[in-house]
Amino acid sequence: MGTSTVNILLVEDDDVDVEAVRRGLKRQKIANPLTVAADGIEALAILRGEGDRTPLAKPFIILLDLNMPRMSGLEFLEALRADPVLSNSVVFVLTTSKDDEDKTQAYKQHVAGYIVKENVGTAFVDLVTMLDCYWRVVELPQ
Repeated sequence: MGTSTVNILLVEDDDVDVEAVRRGLKRQKIANPLTVAADGIEALAILRGEGDRTPLAKPFIILLDLNMPRMSGLEFLEALRADPVLSNSVVFVLTTSKDDEDKTQAYKQHVAGYIVKENVGTAFVDLVTMLDCYWRVVELPQ
């Protein structure tokens, strides 16, 4: 992947989970830029550079909650995959849902992984460590 900095877009409406991810990044001494969107609508605006925003710089990884107001994570995935500019985005689902239908629908939208928050528990450090290894090894779309 070279020396490109990987941006992280966290699409999450729960402030506690947002802070847990921030703490996990800090504990692992990962200084990658973190942008937070409270729902899918805001995330799409960030990615597309709508309004006064500059589009989120590539390469980036999206961490996506499924249960959010206004636009759910699955609705976001559908819109993301339908967008020719964003369709190849790397997305990890980070959710409380253990529902098999949610997993199936997420993988049909080509997510890179499905992580249940309960499995990660309060130790988001494991998630952050995995992501750090992932973006160091895997070539991400530019």
